[in-house]
Amino acid sequence: PITWPIINWVVKICSVFCLNVTILQVIFATGALFNAFWLMEAGRFVFGIGGESLAVAQNAYAVSWFKGKELNLVFGLQLSMARIGSTVNMNIMGWIYSRVQDLLGSTGHSTLGFTLMIGGVTCIFSLICALILAYLDKRAEKILCKEQGKTGEVIKLTDVKDFSLSLWLIFIICVCYYAAVFPFIGLGKVFFIEKFKFSSQEASAINSIVYIISAPMSPVFGFLVDKLGRNIIWVMFAVVATLASHVMLAFTFWNPWIAMCMLGVAYSLLACALWPMVAFVVPEHQLGTAYGFMQSIQNLGLAIIAIAAGTILDSRGYLFLEVFFSACICLSLIAVVMLYFVNHLTGRCMFILSLYIFSSVLFESVILVTTMI
Repeated sequence: PITWPIINWVVKICSVFCLNVTILQVIFATGALFNAFWLMEAGRFVFGIGGESLAVAQNAYAVSWFKGKELNLVFGLQLSMARIGSTVNMNIMGWIYSRVQDLLGSTGHSTLGFTLMIGGVTCIFSLICALILAYLDKRAEKILCKEQGKTGEVIKLTDVKDFSLSLWLIFIICVCYYAAVFPFIGLGKVFFIEKFKFSSQEASAINSIVYIISAPMSPVFGFLVDKLGRNIIWVMFAVVATLASHVMLAFTFWNPWIAMCMLGVAYSLLACALWPMVAFVVPEHQLGTAYGFMQSIQNLGLAIIAIAAGTILDSRGYLFLEVFFSACICLSLIAVVMLYFVNHLTGRCMFILSLYIFSSVLFESVILVTTMI
């Protein structure tokens, strides 16, 4: 198991990144308040570094406390809370802006700045939670009398070259799948207005249904995967369901609520089953490196795909964009199938090796007993 100094280190990192995110949200809001766009850009740039690093530290901490099948439920709960925050943000910030506008009696950068300051309260709440976690962790150290020694394992960035094929396939699944979800949601509102003639309010509602569904369903799916296991099969099912939803949106005029609800369910299921798989294929002292690399590749992929999606939308329209997203999902599906066979073959080889070792030991034991007789 992971030793206590590593857990302490991760908790401290979480607290530092929470503080970093809080300060930079205030800087971003201050830039809006004083109409300093350069300050807003600087705040958002560094905010991205702190926010993504916080996600890595959070995943590493979860893995340090919860083992095996428990991980699916834990990651489901994490996703649920994140999606609740996303849904609340999508639906409440506009209302807060309107209330601040009524209070100030004008629109503009001042109204936006005060609105962002109010939104920053959630960052303060996150920081308080991190500090409470650090206190509870320190208290647990004293109560459980955890050892304060060296781990014996050296954590290096060069661990990346030792990552297994299974882990690289997980990275590919992650990048290709999320590339067809997050950019689509970012561009989805106008898509529903143009293709299905929805009003702005209706388009916002259907566009946020993915996050609304994932909030309650993620813990449920996490518990289900915990009980039944077979993470790869669940990931495969989620990818196929996502592909079906994109095909429906691209080539049919069926009620889009069906496809979006299907996408919400599939998204919830994939996150619960995919992210814990990292802990099954890498040594525990490399978990932070693995999750950090996975997060980095995901963000790099999203940045590139977002630019490509915007270019395709401007030049070709939404039909070609949906075909592009479907192609990304197909790549993810290919990676899932490859991961399934790699896992199957690896398990089979390990089984054969175990039989060989067992038979060798048994044979030597028989010879030894025969000799003694």
